[in-house]
Amino acid sequence: MGGIAMFGGMLVLGFPIYLVLGVTAFFLLAMTGTPMVSVAQKIVDELNSQTLLAVPFFVAAAVFMERGGIASALIDATSTWVGRVRGGLGIVCVLACTIFAAMCGSSVATALAMGTILVPSMLKLNYDRHFAAGVVGASGTLGILIPPSLAMVVYGVLADESVPRLFLAGVVPGLLQAALIGAWVLYYSHRKGYPRPEPISGAEFRRKNLGALPAFAMPAIVLGGIYGGLTTVTEAAALSAVAALVISMGFYKRIGPSDILPLLAQAARNSAAIMIIIVMALAFGHYVTESGMAAAVASQMRAWDLQPWHFLVLVNLLLFALGMFLEVFSVLLIALPVLLPMLDTFGIDPIHFGMIIVINMELALLTPPVGLNLFILASITKAPLTEVIRGITPFAILLLILLIIIMAFPQLSLWLPNLLLG
Repeated sequence: MGGIAMFGGMLVLGFPIYLVLGVTAFFLLAMTGTPMVSVAQKIVDELNSQTLLAVPFFVAAAVFMERGGIASALIDATSTWVGRVRGGLGIVCVLACTIFAAMCGSSVATALAMGTILVPSMLKLNYDRHFAAGVVGASGTLGILIPPSLAMVVYGVLADESVPRLFLAGVVPGLLQAALIGAWVLYYSHRKGYPRPEPISGAEFRRKNLGALPAFAMPAIVLGGIYGGLTTVTEAAALSAVAALVISMGFYKRIGPSDILPLLAQAARNSAAIMIIIVMALAFGHYVTESGMAAAVASQMRAWDLQPWHFLVLVNLLLFALGMFLEVFSVLLIALPVLLPMLDTFGIDPIHFGMIIVINMELALLTPPVGLNLFILASITKAPLTEVIRGITPFAILLLILLIIIMAFPQLSLWLPNLLLG
């Protein structure tokens, strides 16, 4: 009980999540008499992971792409694809976010890069401010569902699952999410009478799409390398960072030599923030294992004669509640040590479960009071947070529908990895 009180008290008092996890874990481990040296050695062994090296590389790639003109090129190109459909700029947002997500692996970077460019354009064309915030915020969450996904890399390391399989598992849910958002954008735009895009000439179509070719090469570099057997996930992440820097400097000329060190410093800070939480989550996970907590909870659930879908409903309620008050990676790292050992009990595939976790992380980005995408869009649109929440709400409902669909039909997640990787 002392550990639970400490955990809850530190959360309520606003301590950083890495301290909440770490202090609680080491206090509880000390209470059980576990030698701290052995815990530290196990954590070091688990951190000695080539796959985990992908985290700072993907973070660096996201930082370079956010600043390097790649987002602008994608928006220019996708704006030529939508024809004169009403609300075309909203569809451009969905398309551009989907492609950008296939490069950077970060939801925050996707929402920030796309929102900075698209929101002013949408407001200029008399789109409602809350709608502009909603479509960018919701489309931005694709950054952690469409591969390559930083969240999936972390899940793969902690769950000891194949990251390439997780990446493939995110493709169908990601495209389904993009389709759901796009359908709502079309419906709402028609209802509100938003303007149609101006017609473009063939020359302009060619110019904008040719200008985006270097940007379109990024998903091929990352995913083509992994699934072509040419690179590991870590090597592909490193190539992604290098390619993003070269394209931003050489083709779009948005980054100069003097910008490199500040951007690398920003990437290092972002990476360190993730890594320290991972370290403390590993310590917390060791306590869960050593104490038999997960086994006890699983045993109790068996005693209740719960069905797998009962378990998944309870998990989703827990994750949704955590996501309202915690940063998305904190939700992942707090929940996994307790939940993963129960998957065998209920016969749930860890890859499918990973997609359920990631979609819950997307919802956490959109739910008050701490949904990060809400604050990003409030800053970009200069709108009150209540107005941004109003715009996000229908899209959050769409994500809940997606979550129910993926939970009910595991093959939507498992079909592609089983087809391509066996």
